[in-house]
Amino acid sequence: MYLKNNVMKRIRIINLMIASILLSLTGRSQGFTNDFYDDAETYTLKGSTRIEIAGETGNPGILDITELPLRSLIIKEALADGDSNRFIGAYRYDGYSLYDILNHIILKKKNEVEFPPIIDLYVKIENSQGESVVLSWGEIYYPIHRNEIIIATKVARIVPSKTKDLWPLPVEIKLVVGHDLLTERNISNPNKITILSASVSFPINRELKPLYSSIVKVYEGEKFLADFINSPLSALKLSYESVFYGRGRGIHSTTPFRGIQFKDVLQPYFPKNREILRTGYFVIASVDGYRCVYTYSEIFNRNDQAEVLLIEDKENQDGGVFRLFPAADFFSDRAVKAVSEIILFME
Repeated sequence: MYLKNNVMKRIRIINLMIASILLSLTGRSQGFTNDFYDDAETYTLKGSTRIEIAGETGNPGILDITELPLRSLIIKEALADGDSNRFIGAYRYDGYSLYDILNHIILKKKNEVEFPPIIDLYVKIENSQGESVVLSWGEIYYPIHRNEIIIATKVARIVPSKTKDLWPLPVEIKLVVGHDLLTERNISNPNKITILSASVSFPINRELKPLYSSIVKVYEGEKFLADFINSPLSALKLSYESVFYGRGRGIHSTTPFRGIQFKDVLQPYFPKNREILRTGYFVIASVDGYRCVYTYSEIFNRNDQAEVLLIEDKENQDGGVFRLFPAADFFSDRAVKAVSEIILFME
């Protein structure tokens, strides 16, 4: 029995050694795991892993992101191309999430006295080529699926098993936003993250009764564009089952939310283009001064079908006529009630 066990043990060791040699020779793990995303060779991207943190923070400085946990994302990349789009390739990226990078940053909001909540924060990410993109604080720290925005330092192709297409390999360290459909915010060589709060002020009246706004005004910066009192009749209504849970007050309800996609209301005023996908963000304000930031991309450019809904309820005296429902968020904090103003800014 001892001899038999010893022989079996030796056979297992030899098999493992053979598998390891084959893997090192081919750069592939296909056949050894059920993971579709580790079948091709992984390449190291070039560039610095030192990121400057600046803006509204009490501890600015330089962070070496390689001291953080390594995360992994799978993504299909496509870019805007006129009225259509252009497919780039499918990849697995390994890198360091913005969730982790900013996790120990001490926030020091400029408008904290007026509006303490963090939901009107956003970050501007710049690279060595002078490009920049914007991400809301909410899409970094509020989503149900965390760590899906990374600074990638490694890449591997996701190769189709029949066509064997070898997509062009990125060569430089890269910001990768996992929930974007068109991946315009995936800029190379990011080297600076600046934390900012929305530079617009609203009168605060948290005792307002009833909390009700019969009209919503739409602006681009200071330019008035339109107002509306009804949602478009032609817009398709969606129903989302929900456990509605606040960061402060916990459970609110398990009531389904039924509304239209927020982007269907905004699209006539803010058509999609490359620049607005990268740097556009909305401030959505309630009649009582409560407000939050959403980027243009997280409303118009999702690949997960977790849309931001606009709920219309004229009979609701505690949040009517319009309120938001951010389906991708774990917390309810950005579900602004009694929406009265929608303002687009370009960073």
